[in-house]
Amino acid sequence: MSTGTTGAGGHRGHGRLALFAFGDFAFNLYWQSAMLYLLFYYTEALHLSLRAAAACYAIASVWDGIANLLVGVVMDRYAQPERFRPILIFGSVPLGAAFTLAYVPPPVAGTWMIAWVIAGHLLFRTAYALVNIPYLAMSARISVNSADRAFVAAGRMLSGTLAAIIVAVGTVPLGRAVSGGEGASAYGLAALCFAVVGSGLLLVVGLTYRDAGTIPQSERIASVPRAMIAALGNRAFVMLCAASIAMTIAVTVLDKSVLYYFKYVEGNQTAGQQTLGWMMAISAGAIPFWMMMSRRAGIRSIWLIAVGACAGCIAIFVLGELRSVTSVRLFLVAIQGSIVGLHFAYWALLPDTIEYGQRQTGIRAEAAHFGLAALIQRVAIGIGTLMVGLNLGADGLHHASAGDPGYRLLLAFVPLSFFVLTGLLVLAIPLRRGSHALILAELAEEQQTRAISGRMESSGDPESHGKRKMA
Repeated sequence: MSTGTTGAGGHRGHGRLALFAFGDFAFNLYWQSAMLYLLFYYTEALHLSLRAAAACYAIASVWDGIANLLVGVVMDRYAQPERFRPILIFGSVPLGAAFTLAYVPPPVAGTWMIAWVIAGHLLFRTAYALVNIPYLAMSARISVNSADRAFVAAGRMLSGTLAAIIVAVGTVPLGRAVSGGEGASAYGLAALCFAVVGSGLLLVVGLTYRDAGTIPQSERIASVPRAMIAALGNRAFVMLCAASIAMTIAVTVLDKSVLYYFKYVEGNQTAGQQTLGWMMAISAGAIPFWMMMSRRAGIRSIWLIAVGACAGCIAIFVLGELRSVTSVRLFLVAIQGSIVGLHFAYWALLPDTIEYGQRQTGIRAEAAHFGLAALIQRVAIGIGTLMVGLNLGADGLHHASAGDPGYRLLLAFVPLSFFVLTGLLVLAIPLRRGSHALILAELAEEQQTRAISGRMESSGDPESHGKRKMA
């Protein structure tokens, strides 16, 4: 029996939920560094061409997705859910070490340097998958209450946003302060500092976590293919993942264009770092707003509202011909606040698709669902990164201007297309407001019926034997 249950329906105390959600601070020290700075580190500190660096990043991103999927399906097949917590505990330190190694300057040059970069990045992504997938699966087990899950999603996003602000604004100053200089060594020492904090926090989260006591039980997964079939047969999950592909491509293109835009178009790299910090800061303020809105409109409606807000920001950017540092910064900050609504809706809906699929197939495969979702997300990130590399290229960086069509395409038209697409796809998600509570009630009734039937059979009830004969 779990601790911390405060009422019916699996509702849990906010203190334990908040502590678990703060684990995303650790993961985002790693994740946001990889998202915001690793590509920039490759081109500006290691002096790889943008196309070569983007290709390395895309390869690692695709592998990351594959690794997440493999970890998810194997864990659902061979590991009991009770083992998720020990994996989080014992994997925290190796994850920090692998992250630090991704920023170690290669001791070789040429083709071997590229091989070193790819190998270090692959090692980090593998370690991240091994630890992050159990954590994500635990987010569907800490409570089955939708309100609790929305609270955890908001808490995770706030924690991740805090980490993102620290990474965006603090990476270069922290590396400079610790190393006494700039360049590759500064990035490496900053990564080491982040790893020490991240590993320590994950240990605390793992040691204090407990499962909810009201998780709907299901049959044991007989094979890995069956786990995959269960996930792919889950309509709510499939449509949510399709919507997340379009969302992730749009966000990736925007995020990875920021530093290059301010350095090469505006000639002000510091302004780019500050803009990233402002973008992350507005995220922290936007999360409570979107959470409050979800109580009024429902999670699915929040996604559609956020899509409209993103499209509105892009329309102002294009029609207003914004080109100054201040105006572009305001555009990026405003659209980031809208993007937060998309992320909140995604992470709040994803755990609810577990029970939707369980009702359809009779199988509860948390890790497989989260692993497949991660695969799809990482592939989308790789696609978005390649778009940045192919659209700009090495020459595009050094000959850019404020009115450069390549940058305006990346900052406006490409994201707009994918934002509109994600809005259309989310309309097909069958989880309406209040439907998850009905699903939980149906699963509880089925579980109670099975339990009664099992007790009658084990007691040798003649009526149950007669019913089985008639059947």
